[in-house]
Amino acid sequence: MQNNKLGTMPMGKLLFNMSGPIILSMVIQALYNIVDSMFVARYSEVALNAVSLCYPIQMIMVSLSVGGAISVQTLLARFLGSKEFDKANSVATHGLLMALFHASLFILFGIFCSKQFLLLFSNDMEIIREGISYMQICTIFGFGIFVQIVYERFMQATGNAIYNMIIQGAGALLNIILDPIFIFGLYGLPEMGIKGAAIATVLGQLLSTALGVYITRHKVKEIHTDFKHFHFDALLVREMYKIAIPSMLMNSIMSIMTVFMNMILSGFSALSVSVYSIYFKLQQFLYMAVSGMSNAVIAIISYNYGARNKERIKSCIRISLISTIMIMISGTVIFQLFPVQLLSLFNASDEMLSIGIPALKTISLSFVFGGVNVQGCAILQSLDSSKESLVVTLLRQFIIILPLAFALSKMFGLNYVWFTFPVSELVALILCIRFLKEVDEDFIENLN
Repeated sequence: MQNNKLGTMPMGKLLFNMSGPIILSMVIQALYNIVDSMFVARYSEVALNAVSLCYPIQMIMVSLSVGGAISVQTLLARFLGSKEFDKANSVATHGLLMALFHASLFILFGIFCSKQFLLLFSNDMEIIREGISYMQICTIFGFGIFVQIVYERFMQATGNAIYNMIIQGAGALLNIILDPIFIFGLYGLPEMGIKGAAIATVLGQLLSTALGVYITRHKVKEIHTDFKHFHFDALLVREMYKIAIPSMLMNSIMSIMTVFMNMILSGFSALSVSVYSIYFKLQQFLYMAVSGMSNAVIAIISYNYGARNKERIKSCIRISLISTIMIMISGTVIFQLFPVQLLSLFNASDEMLSIGIPALKTISLSFVFGGVNVQGCAILQSLDSSKESLVVTLLRQFIIILPLAFALSKMFGLNYVWFTFPVSELVALILCIRFLKEVDEDFIENLN
């Protein structure tokens, strides 16, 4: 079977063979997010502010979809590793239904809660109107992102990373192409502004979903989704949510943290919120590379956990952590040396540069710590230590950062708020290392 390489290919080659296409597709996605913001910024400052306020909800949508899909990927890889193919197929079918259920929650949110959410951050009714239009399109018609990510995890769990790249990359590229056409009304189409950006987003997601369906049916022999003979398995759903809920919380925490961080920053100026949004999209290039590798790590470790191969698990952990550190060191150097050039991508004014340069330089000091934490959490998740992974994530993205940011904003001002990022990541890293050592000593070493 094609996924046997998860248990046989040399680890260094396997990790980069699987993570390379995933990283490329996620970098394309990050590029889309930046290009999208650049086009919106060129359309109007109001549009940029509206999109920035909506962004946390989009992040939460992705977080829940990724969290649910991680449970699918983990159990798929585990059952394929132990040759329990009927269970693997049942996981795939239940995973798709889980995705549609989660999508329905955001449809309701988009219809009933968009205005109330946006009013938390702004009283400018022009921004509110634009934001409602954007958010409702992305939530009501955004079910594609939930289903798309499940199909991506099918590819990762079966070792078909190249198909994962095709699924995600095609949708992102369609977004990039359609954005200027719909926003500015090119080629005879009407000018749609911020609505055009939202429509381009959901069309890209639907394309990715369609490709996922086609590829799974015609190219992936390990998985068969059968809704005709479907039988609901409450115990399996319970097991999936046992993995999914910590993952959802871990992925959603950053989104929730962003909501509260925006509240803190809005006390200084709307421009401070925009600078933070720009930083967040820039750093995605680095963290998506690490996340792409962690997706491969979850599949590799889960498969070899099912096969009880501790040497391959330890090799994967070592190589992935070293690679993560190298990626994040490179990112730190770029942010330290070229903050002006990075901010200039968004037509930064002098005022934005005065806020953004210290922000980028200070926050980038957290990159190495944060990268190791992300990779460490993926390792813990793969080895039935989701609770420990959740603790690390809560510590780095909620428990420390928000109270510290609020305190520093009141005592010392805006520039000191950015120091909360390296401080929280360093404290979380100390605990993450402890958890990884415990898992190694108490769990990995006892595999037979």
